[in-house]
Amino acid sequence: MLKVFKNFTLKESMLALLSVLLIIFQVWLDLKLPDYMSEITLLVQTQGSQMSDIYAAGGMMLLCAFGSLLTAILVAVIAAKISTNFGANLREKLFGKVLDFSLEEISTFSTSSLITRSTNDITQVQMLIIMGLQALVKAPILAFMAVTKIMDKSWQWSLATGIAVIILLVVVITALLLALPKFKSLQKLTDNLTHVTRENLTGLRVVRAYNAEDYQENKFGVVNDILTATHLFTSRTMAFIMPIIQLIMSGLSLAIYWIGAILINQAGVLDRITLFSDMIVFSSYAMQIVMAFMMLIMIFIMVPRAAVSAQRIQEVLDTEPTILDGSLSDAVNAEVGTVEFKNVTFKYPDAQTAVLEDVSFIAKPGETVAFIGATGSGKSTLVNLIPRFYDVTSGEILVNGIDVRQYSQENLHDYIGYASQKASLFEGSIKSNVAYGHNNRARVLDSDIVEAIEVAQASEFVEKLEDTYNAPVTAGGTNLSGGQKQRVSIARAIARQAEILIFDDTFSALDYRTDRQLRQALREEAADATKLIVAQRIGTIKDADRIIVLEEGRIVGNGHHEELMANCQVYQEIAYSQLSKEELA
Repeated sequence: MLKVFKNFTLKESMLALLSVLLIIFQVWLDLKLPDYMSEITLLVQTQGSQMSDIYAAGGMMLLCAFGSLLTAILVAVIAAKISTNFGANLREKLFGKVLDFSLEEISTFSTSSLITRSTNDITQVQMLIIMGLQALVKAPILAFMAVTKIMDKSWQWSLATGIAVIILLVVVITALLLALPKFKSLQKLTDNLTHVTRENLTGLRVVRAYNAEDYQENKFGVVNDILTATHLFTSRTMAFIMPIIQLIMSGLSLAIYWIGAILINQAGVLDRITLFSDMIVFSSYAMQIVMAFMMLIMIFIMVPRAAVSAQRIQEVLDTEPTILDGSLSDAVNAEVGTVEFKNVTFKYPDAQTAVLEDVSFIAKPGETVAFIGATGSGKSTLVNLIPRFYDVTSGEILVNGIDVRQYSQENLHDYIGYASQKASLFEGSIKSNVAYGHNNRARVLDSDIVEAIEVAQASEFVEKLEDTYNAPVTAGGTNLSGGQKQRVSIARAIARQAEILIFDDTFSALDYRTDRQLRQALREEAADATKLIVAQRIGTIKDADRIIVLEEGRIVGNGHHEELMANCQVYQEIAYSQLSKEELA
C-alpha cells in the first residue's frame, strides 16, 4: 500500500510534515489540560488560595482548549487539501496510463474495473489520508505522551490501565481477523456491481425489446445482495467493537476511582489531597490513552479496504503497455500512403489459434482496397493491426515503407483516418465530433468540417437540425440514429485529411443510395489517399481497385471484381448469396 503514496508531490509532503508538527502541538495542549485541572483541584482544597489563581489556571485551561480546537481545524483543512490534491493527481495519472493501454491491457482489467479503480478506489485512499493525518499520526503521539505523564503515579492505576488496553487490543484484533477477508472482497464486489449496472444501461434497448427486465433485476439483485451482505458483516463486526470500547472506558474510570478511594482511605490526611488530585489527573490521562487506541481502531477499520484499493490502483500504474512507441517520431518517405503486409500472422493474447496467417499484400497511394469474407475471417482484425491496436505475432506491417513498430504511436496515427465498426461519438456537438478527427483540432477550419460532412453524406440531416453543425450530441451519440452516427464517424475520419483512410465495416449502417454517393464522393475528394474498406456487401466494394477475400484468416482471393468472379469460389458464393447474376453483371 505504501507504494501508492510515492505519488505524493513535494508540496503535499511538506503539508503533511506541517500537519504532523501541528498535531504534536495539539497533543501537548490536550495533555496540559489535566495539569491545570490538578492545579485547580489543589487550589480549591488548599486554605488561603486566591480566586485570582483559580481564574488564572482556568483561563489557561480555556486557552489550551481553544488552541487545541484551532489546531485541529488547521490539521483538518490541511488533510483535506492533501487528500484532494493527491486524489486529483492520482486520477490524472490513472487516466493517462489507461490512455496508453492497448486493447489487451484494457481487456485484462475490464472497463468496469478500471472505472471503479479510478473512482471508488481512489476515494478509499483519500479517506485514509484524511483520517490518517488526523488520527493515525495523533494516536501514537498521544498515547506515548500520556503514558510518560502517568509513569510516576500509582502502579495500581497503571496496572488497571494496562489491563484495559490489553482487553481492547484482543477485542480489536479478533474483530479485524474476522472482517479482514470481507474487506478485501468489497472492492471486487463493487467491480461486479459496476459491471452489471453498466451492462444493463448500455444494453437497455435489448433488455426492453426482450422483456428481460425481471431477468436483469434478478441478476443485479444477486450481485447487490452479496455486496450488501458483505457490507453488513463488516459493519456489524466493527459496530460490535464500539459498545465494548465504551464498556472498557467506563470500567477503567470505575477502576481508577475505586482504586483511588482505597488509596485515599489508607493514606494520611496530608496525602489525601495529593492522591485525590492525582486520581483526577490520572483518570484524564487514562481516558486520553484509551482515546488514542480508539482512534487507531478507526484507522484499522479503514486500512484493510484502503490497502486493497491502493494495491488495485498500483496494479494499473505498474502495468506496462504491450504496445510501445518506436524511436521514429517523424518520417519523410517517397512511399507516403503505402500500406504493406509481409507474411503477417496474428493471434489474440491467450488464444489457441491464429486469427490471421501468412497475410501479404500491398496497397498503394490512391488505391481503394477492400476486404471481404465470412464472419470471423479476420477482416476487422487485419485493419486494426495497422494503427497498432494490437501488434503482429509474426511478420511485418509497413506504412510508408517503414515498420509500424518503429513509429511513435502519435506519428503513426497522424497518417491514418480511422472509422470504427461501432460508431463512437463523444458528448459535445456535431462540429466538435467531426473536428475531433482533424490533426490540428485547435485550428480546424469550419470549411474543413462542412466539406467532411458533405463527403460523408451527413449534411442532409445535419442542416435540418435546430443548431445545424452546433447541434448537441449526447455521450455515445444516443440522440442520433445508427446511420447518422456512422456518417458523423466517417466525416471525422475524412476531416483528418490523412494519407490512409480505414473504414472498418462503416458502410453497413447506410442505405445503398447513400453508400454509393459516399463512395463516389470519396473517390473525388480523397483521390490521393489510400482507402482500406472492410465490408459485408458486394455492392459496397464491387468498384474497388482491388478486393482481398479472406477465409479463416488466410487470403484466398486478390484481384478485381471480375477476376474474382471468374476464379475465386469463396467470392462467388458471397456474391451470389447477395445479388442476382443480372445485378452482378
